Amino acid sequence: MSTFSPAFHLRRIAISALLLGSCALGGCSSIDRLSQIGEQPKLSAIENPTAQPGYKPVQMPMPKPEVASYNPNSLWRNGSRAFFKDQRARQVGDLLTVTVNITDKANIENDTSRSRTNKEDSGITDFIGAKTITQANKILPGRILTADSTSSSEGKGSVDRKEALQTNVAAVVTQVLPNGNLVVEGKQEIRVNFEIRELIVAGIVRPEDIQSDNTIDSTKIAQARIAYGGRGQIMDVQQPRYGQQVMDVLLPF
Repeated sequence: MSTFSPAFHLRRIAISALLLGSCALGGCSSIDRLSQIGEQPKLSAIENPTAQPGYKPVQMPMPKPEVASYNPNSLWRNGSRAFFKDQRARQVGDLLTVTVNITDKANIENDTSRSRTNKEDSGITDFIGAKTITQANKILPGRILTADSTSSSEGKGSVDRKEALQTNVAAVVTQVLPNGNLVVEGKQEIRVNFEIRELIVAGIVRPEDIQSDNTIDSTKIAQARIAYGGRGQIMDVQQPRYGQQVMDVLLPF
């Protein structure tokens, strides 16, 4: 006969259910973590990345193939990358480095105050001996119209914002516009433990603004779209829960 109390059995059943539920949802990650308590983290084995499940070859926009042609009495063919040729990005598929350098500072303060007082008073005080005739005082009022109004408003607002971002990201030329400008887009992801940092840069650049080292400053990108953020466990804790966000949108007060 078992000497354990019913509460102990219920607790053990609940723990087993939680482990089975976590195994079904997270691929038995909880059980694996429990089995590794007190041991050093194991390094992953070197494997062929193309053989992993879900692998997809990278597809990027590429320029149209050019037919190699040679000029008479020339050592170089047309379209080749020579030592004395400009190595800056100029066609679809080329890469360039975007130097993101953002330093914004805004300080705005507004103060508005307004007040108004109105008073209207009109009537008949003495009409054909109304003060001497008793019945006339009952019929004729002393004041026909009396109105008072007072209004005031006061508003204050201030904005104090400081933003700074300095980093580099490689971008690829996705399109060449008819006027020669280049449409570029770059994305960078870095994962540390269970947190991913993302950096996205997109916009239109002039070939003349690209430096000799194939870099361009973010301030020279037209229609620039720069996104810097992250996602992961820390971001999940910092964000309000979905129910709270829904209530913030629906509640009028």
